[in-house]
Amino acid sequence: MDTSSTRDRRWIALALLCMAQFVVVLDAAIVNVALPSIQRDLHFSQQDLQWVVNAYVLTFGGFLLLGGRAADLLGRRRVFIVGLVLFSLASLAGGFAQSEGVLIGARAVQGLGAAILSPAALSIVVTMFREGAERNKALGAWGAVAGSGGAAGVLLGGVLTESLGWQWVLFVNVPIGIIAALLAPVLLAESRREGAERNYDVAGAITSTAGLVVLVYAVVKAVDNGWGSASTLGLLAVSAVLLIAFTVIESRARQPLVPFRVFRIGSVAGANITGILMGAALFSMFFFISLYMQQILGFSALEAGLAYLPLAVSIIVAAGVASQLVNRLGAQRVLVGGLMLVAAGLVWFSQVSVGGSYVADVLFPSLLAGWGLGFAFVPVTIASQAGIGQSDAGLASGLINTAQQVGGALGLAVLATVANSATDSAMQSAHGARAALPQALTDGFGDAFMVGAGIALAAVVVAALTIRGAAARPQPDGQLATEAA
Repeated sequence: MDTSSTRDRRWIALALLCMAQFVVVLDAAIVNVALPSIQRDLHFSQQDLQWVVNAYVLTFGGFLLLGGRAADLLGRRRVFIVGLVLFSLASLAGGFAQSEGVLIGARAVQGLGAAILSPAALSIVVTMFREGAERNKALGAWGAVAGSGGAAGVLLGGVLTESLGWQWVLFVNVPIGIIAALLAPVLLAESRREGAERNYDVAGAITSTAGLVVLVYAVVKAVDNGWGSASTLGLLAVSAVLLIAFTVIESRARQPLVPFRVFRIGSVAGANITGILMGAALFSMFFFISLYMQQILGFSALEAGLAYLPLAVSIIVAAGVASQLVNRLGAQRVLVGGLMLVAAGLVWFSQVSVGGSYVADVLFPSLLAGWGLGFAFVPVTIASQAGIGQSDAGLASGLINTAQQVGGALGLAVLATVANSATDSAMQSAHGARAALPQALTDGFGDAFMVGAGIALAAVVVAALTIRGAAARPQPDGQLATEAA
């Protein structure tokens, strides 16, 4: 096969990997619009309904690190296919679910499948394209897909729920997963970590996965239980003990699950800290925008979904532009600029009002935040992979995915607490008058957006101080120099 044919095949393979990642990101958001229909059909209580979303987030965030390392050791294509099959079967089971337990269990298995396939897919992209302009272009496409998946999920969820039924927000994954699993052996070459002892670090895997699962569970339950409750503090303490045990184990293991040396490579540590803050600021943005449109502006599920289309398009376009700007300006400048746009968009969102409109209160700040997200997601991904050798590609991919997911879960829990506190305070001032509820809700949304803007500004500071070396420098020839560990 000639060189041009090989290159063409790689870009086709990239499209396959992006399609799989799109479904993973889509699935974290697509069921949100369908929740009222699911509640009616399966007789969910209001308290249990949140676990349709949380079951997915819990296993996805908890197993990403393990999934990334498994890809390095067992073979990235193999792990990618296993994750796809598991994800598709769980989606099928969820669509046919007739009870609460079956649906929640299926969503948990979906999250596990996503945690297996997502870091494997990103590590294949990283190993398939040479570091520099070529990889930046590939990660621009990856960033466009991953960044727009949340907005597209709300849109597609509304369309499918109202036209075919809530089951199809799960069934839609099945043909995509099957097609991708069948094409993977044809388009993707197998790669794994070579020349090293295959020690699977069972103790490290158990403590890291258990610690992350307990952490995510603690923060998603904190919204209901309160941050100062005994259950929340107890769970956070258990998570801290497990994660401390994990660091001790990793420092002594011959072949650790997470060799800490990777955090001394380029900007890996800074990119992951920035990823946590980005996730905290942005994941909750979609949540509160949806509530504002449906609870205050009176949008239907379908109308709310369609309202996200400009945001999704702006993310896709911005990600493509960002992949080119990184070559000229360096990842640090593009990332800082993107995060500042995100912060400005969130400040704009904080001005929402009861008598507001879609154009003034949602559309314009959405476009600003969308460009910021596209500009931020691509360079933070590039910085998280810069200087990483092929043997650790799965690990680095798992780390940045974990940072964003855990940051998102933590941010949503914190900002939901902020919003609920402001709403409760406003209702108490109004002596519980029902007519005061829209204003009280809007006060809560505004406070949450403003705190989110503060988190985005913290990410600006971290990125400015920690994204360094090759990832921070513009490269006139389009090549980012590979940094040695």
